[in-house]
Amino acid sequence: MNEGNGFPVVLSFDVEEHHRIEAAADLKCSPEVQARYSGRTAETTRWLLDLLARKNVKATFFVVGETARSHPALIRAMVEGGHEVASHSFEHRRAHRQTPVTFRDDARISKDVLEQASGTEVVGFRAPTFSVMPETAWAIDILADLGFRYDSSIFPVRHDRYGVPDAPRTPFLVRGYRRELLEMPASTLRLFGQNLPVAGGGYFRLFPTFVMERGIRQLAALPHSAAVLYFHPWEFDPDQPRLPLGLVSKFRTYVGISRSRRRLGRLLSRHRFVRMADAAEAFERELPSLPHFSLARQAA
Repeated sequence: MNEGNGFPVVLSFDVEEHHRIEAAADLKCSPEVQARYSGRTAETTRWLLDLLARKNVKATFFVVGETARSHPALIRAMVEGGHEVASHSFEHRRAHRQTPVTFRDDARISKDVLEQASGTEVVGFRAPTFSVMPETAWAIDILADLGFRYDSSIFPVRHDRYGVPDAPRTPFLVRGYRRELLEMPASTLRLFGQNLPVAGGGYFRLFPTFVMERGIRQLAALPHSAAVLYFHPWEFDPDQPRLPLGLVSKFRTYVGISRSRRRLGRLLSRHRFVRMADAAEAFERELPSLPHFSLARQAA
């Protein structure tokens, strides 16, 4: 899918309230704090929608089902802006914290809720914290069973919370135990024999912007490729109340947040961005040429 200067860069946002992030999974937040973060999430997401409209950019929003249920007007605004609505689970629990049965129920409910709120078919899924890994290879079978057309839950890096470092860096056909699905992996930069994560999130806020740009250029030189970027609305809300996190988690969560709006504005002017569903549709026509990768075999 390489198109010279028109190389597709997929822009995506994971929409969950700030208290739902993995670093806060063991914190107890009061209903008042949760309500405050919920309101700020809606406000910042609308800021993002306004920015994307000014830049004439379309994106994919991976939305938590409970968030969509609380803010149906926000989901309608995404659709009215020409954006894709995809699933980020219903409760924002990592696949590792679920069984195949609870994961199926969670993904199914999220799909139903998002389709009702958006009035569109939901074809994409991203697990919280990129938690589709060899030990949760059954998730691919379930997502395919539920009618999802693509997944974007695999990050081909080494990390203490996630990552499948041996997975392909470009779109590929991933196999669980019995089903296959198109995988749209988060972007990496190959450097010194390792994959450096450059897709967004804390990496976008921490590293100089040329690191992400180098990763995009490197991917553009590969066959059947695309760059997949991801961000969270809370990363563009520098005045939000800070969570009581440990030192490492606090650094990862809040580093560079004061400059994230400026950086995003500049980034949006540099590339041709596409929705993930549109990129996935193009790659579906190239399936025989894409790499194949078995998560289940990695788990064996």
